[in-house]
Amino acid sequence: MEILGIFGTGIFILSIIALAICAFIFWVVMIIDCAGREFKNPNDKIVWILILVFLHVLGALIYWVVVKKSSSSSA
Repeated sequence: MEILGIFGTGIFILSIIALAICAFIFWVVMIIDCAGREFKNPNDKIVWILILVFLHVLGALIYWVVVKKSSSSSA
């Protein structure tokens, strides 16, 4: 029974690491998207990049919902 406990803990730790890697990749992709995107107001790009840098994954999720999803639905 002890082996299953260690195995389950290992799977849990690997899952957390995989989730963290995916979140990091998502964050980097959103920064790249923001840097390459043309905004109506040039200051918007600076504000969004600051939001992405300081809020990390939460900022990336906000950016994705507000900018990325709205631009793809209007296209």
